[in-house]
Amino acid sequence: MNIKKAFMALLMAVPLLGSAGEFIDSMRGPTPLDQTTQPPPLVNPDNSDVRRARNYAMQPPVVPHKIEGYQLDKNANRCMMCHARTRTQESQAPMISVTHFMDREGNFLAELSPRRYFCLQCHVPQAELKPLVDNGFVDVDTLLSKPGKPAPAKKK
Repeated sequence: MNIKKAFMALLMAVPLLGSAGEFIDSMRGPTPLDQTTQPPPLVNPDNSDVRRARNYAMQPPVVPHKIEGYQLDKNANRCMMCHARTRTQESQAPMISVTHFMDREGNFLAELSPRRYFCLQCHVPQAELKPLVDNGFVDVDTLLSKPGKPAPAKKK
């Protein structure tokens, strides 16, 4: 059998493999890939105002309050009404990190850096939802504190 005949036989067998509607993705549930899923209903975001622990070094803090209706566009940044350096005294909100005042070269600016202006690129509100997939993430501090684990080496 030559290559041309084998290729033709393969092309003829492809339709017999089934349509895209028969393949199921575990994240989509029972909805076939060729159909649109129904989105879950919106839930109320966490509004506890309690700072959450960070899971890894340099993780941006999550937003512990509602931000619905906040204007955050090129004309205004509602987050800065409370988190700006000059507003934290009266709002009692934590000030944005000094890294938000640095440009790409590491130079400090007098105002918020344009590349850090859109807060929701990194900081996200939270909601109590069932995870889509199981997550066994354990932060490094928890790993190091487990009994039977060697203590981290001390620098000399």
